Amino acid sequence: MQPELAALLETAGITPRGEPKPMSGGDIAAVYWLETTQGAVVAKHDRAERLHGEAEGLAALREATLDGQGSQGGLVIPQVLGIAGEWLLLEALESAPRRQAGETVLGEGLRHLHAHTFTMHGWSHDNACGATPQANGGCEDGRVFQRERRLLPLANACVERGLLNSRDYDRVAQVAETLEKWLPQAPASLLHGDLWSGNVLFTPRGPALIDPSVYRHYPEVDLAMLTLFGTPSAAFFDAYWNGPTPADWPRREALFQLYPLLNHLLLFGGAYHGGVTRTLRRLENF
Repeated sequence: MQPELAALLETAGITPRGEPKPMSGGDIAAVYWLETTQGAVVAKHDRAERLHGEAEGLAALREATLDGQGSQGGLVIPQVLGIAGEWLLLEALESAPRRQAGETVLGEGLRHLHAHTFTMHGWSHDNACGATPQANGGCEDGRVFQRERRLLPLANACVERGLLNSRDYDRVAQVAETLEKWLPQAPASLLHGDLWSGNVLFTPRGPALIDPSVYRHYPEVDLAMLTLFGTPSAAFFDAYWNGPTPADWPRREALFQLYPLLNHLLLFGGAYHGGVTRTLRRLENF
C-alpha cells in the first residue's frame, strides 16, 4: 500500500484488511476497493485539484438531497471519508439490479435536486469534466454561460488540436451565437454535471450518483448526458417530468449534448467527430 494512502487511512481512523484491489471503469483516476475493519471503502488516486473538486461536488449534492436520513427522493450520495493530496476515500456502495422502481426514484430524485435554483449560472470556481479544465465563471444569463464557458472554449480547443475544421467551428459558433433566439433565460439548477450512465449506480438503498462535476445551469444538462451515453426508461422520464414532456426537450437535448461531445472529441480524438457533426445537423434542422 502506498504510504500516502496508508497515512490517510490512519488519519481517518480506518484500519485496512488486506491490500487495495483495482476497480474497472475509471478512464481518468485509478480506483481501488479496500476492505477495512469498518467495512469496505473506495480509494481514488488522481490529481489533487480534481479530487478536491469531486469531494466538493459530493458534499454539495449530499447537502441538497439530505432529508435527515442521507437521501431525498431515494437518491444516494456517497460520503467522503477523507482526502489528502492525490488520494480520496469514499463510502463504498453495493450494487443492485437496475429495476423500473429504481428508474422512477432516480427521476424523482433528480427533479428534487434540480429544484434547488440560483440566480447565477456557474460555480464559485473552476473544476474539471474528466481531464478537461472546466471554466465556471458566473453569468446571470444562462445563454451567455453556455456560449462563453462551454461551447466556444471547447470548440476553440478542438480547432487548436486539429480535431475540428474551420467550417465545423463556424457551425458551433452559429449555434452558440443564436441561443437567445429560442432558449429562454431561466434560473440555474444545481447539476451533477457529468451524469452519464456510468455515474449512476443502482444500490439496495436506491440509485446513487458518483463522480460529479457540479455547477449551476439548465437542468436539461444532466438529462442530455443520460440520453447521450445511456437509455433512461420511460419510467425515469415520467417521474422526472411529472407531467407532459416539454415541447422543446428534443432541441435542448441536442444543444446540451454538444458540449460533452466536444469534450470527448478533445479527450479521445476523431472517433467523436461524427457525433459532433450529427448533433450540429440536429440543431440546424430545428
